[in-house]
Order: sequence, then structure tokens, then C-alpha cells
Amino acid sequence: MLTWIRALRKRGVLGMNERNTDYIMRLNPRRLYPLVDDKLRTKELAIAAGIAVPQLYGVIRTEHDIGELATLVGSTQDFAIKPAHGSGGDGIMVVAGRSPRTPDVYRLVDGSLVNEAAIGFHLSNILAGQFSLGGHRDVALLEYCIKVDPIFSDLCFQGVPDIRVIVLRGYPIMAMIRLPTRRSRGKANLHQGAVGAGLDIASGVTTFGVLGNESAGEHPDTGTPIAGLAIPRWDYLLTLAARCYELTGLGYVGVDIVLDRQYGPLILELNARPGLNIQICNRAGLRHRAERALALPEEADIAVRVQRARESFGTAAELRAA
Repeated sequence: MLTWIRALRKRGVLGMNERNTDYIMRLNPRRLYPLVDDKLRTKELAIAAGIAVPQLYGVIRTEHDIGELATLVGSTQDFAIKPAHGSGGDGIMVVAGRSPRTPDVYRLVDGSLVNEAAIGFHLSNILAGQFSLGGHRDVALLEYCIKVDPIFSDLCFQGVPDIRVIVLRGYPIMAMIRLPTRRSRGKANLHQGAVGAGLDIASGVTTFGVLGNESAGEHPDTGTPIAGLAIPRWDYLLTLAARCYELTGLGYVGVDIVLDRQYGPLILELNARPGLNIQICNRAGLRHRAERALALPEEADIAVRVQRARESFGTAAELRAA
């Protein structure tokens, strides 16, 4: 066991305790957590800063508001329902369409049909805090439903892939993409069975695929190879992620980005306590990259930070460091 622990440490693998004490507690002032723990506040911050996010149709704050669902979404055929304080994708309901014959019947992204009463019950559970951090009362957001960029059509099942970028003091240091599967029921959640794939920070090209604790060379539902996909507008995605340092003041943050076929890159949410599975997807430890990022100079110019990140944390840089 001790030999195994030493081997992981030599490779720079960051553990949860070390992440919490050396980075989260050190770089993320507690008073700033509400800026990212509350998705509504995050959205308002991003909009004020000119950062693209999914359009907000309305907010359900009370049981009375639930009766306004049809009015808030209007003629929109598809939309997403999210708890403002949810985590890990819990409580998210994605409506993919409506019945042409029965207006109060909705089709979810997994193909199942629910009526307005069922959606109202789900909204009521959100308000009661069933999906919120700490179980506190919550509000529900009604948002634009992301349309998958065609580049991912062969690499996901039903849902929308998302890109997670870890940003330390404004420098993007590691990234991955999470690909929905049949097993994950269309959700981009690694714990529920989505495929994770590492992304080369320098190029935005997918490297290694992981499904659970096993390597995955192909998507389990489509058979499409995972490695070698170049994410479009990669420099812009890194710039979006890097801007979240100034947006929130958090020195260690996970930035989740989606690619919409119509609107391009959109910030989905931010996380002050990003998970550590990103290391498995990249076959690389976060600690070595974090230490190098801390040694980089404070830099106000975001373009300079992005360029230094690509030079310092890409695959070629990792090979040189090894």
C-alpha cells in the first residue's frame, strides 16, 4: 500500500485532502462560494461580464409560480429545468419536445413522456431542497435547452457533452470532456456512466477515454474512437475558462462549458470544489501542474495567461517535464 501511495505521489496525483487544504482553502475565500454554488447568481455575473450562458426563460421561486410554467416557457418546445443549488447533475430535467395533440404532455430527452402535473411535482421537490447542497430550500431555473454541436454527433448518446477546465489563478491547467452514454441516461456525469476523455491543453484534442475505472478506446454506444477529436474554437474556450478567475475571484475553479450548434461555446456552470477524476482521464496528476501554475507570474492579460498555459501544460510540455 505504501509503495502504491508513493508511486501516485511521484506522478503528481492530487488527493482530496491535499486538494482541499493546499488549493481550495488557500485560494478560494469562503465568502465567494455563493457566486458559484448558486447557478442563478453565476448566470447573472456572467451576463453582466458579457460571457455567453444559456438563455434564462424564468425562475420558479414559490409553489404558486409552478402554475406559471407554461407562460414562462411560452411556445418553446424544449427547455431545461435546473435547481439553482444542485450539484452533480441531480435534479436536472431536460424537456426535448411537446406532444402535438396534447399540449400539457412533454417528451423528456430520454424519450419518456410526462404531463404537466409530473413536471410540477418535480419543481415542487426542487423548491423543497431535495437536490440542493445541504437540503436547503431552493429555486428552479427554466433555461434554453442546449443543442449538440454536430462535431459530437457520433460521440454521445442523447445528451450533451460538456468540457471541464480546471483553472488555477487564471491559468487553465487541465481539461476533459464528458460524453453521455446510454448507461448515464444521456447525462454528462462520470459517476453515472458517462465517458471521460482527457484534452490536451495545448491543442484541444482528445487523448484517453475512461469509462468507470477502465480505459475506453471507443464510445460504448456508437463505437466511434474517442482519441483524436479536435475541439473547435479551443483558444476561445480556454479564454472563457480563464476569464472566470476575474469573474468570481476564485483561485481554483472548475469551469464547465458546452458547445451549442447555434450559439457556440456557453458557460454552463462553475465549481469551487471540482472533482479529481479529471486526472484519470488525462493520465496525469494535477499537483505537478498546480505547482507550476503557482510559480507562473500574476498576469492581468488573459490572452497571455492562455498562451502560457498552452505552452506549460500541453502534452509536449508534460513530456519535457517528465
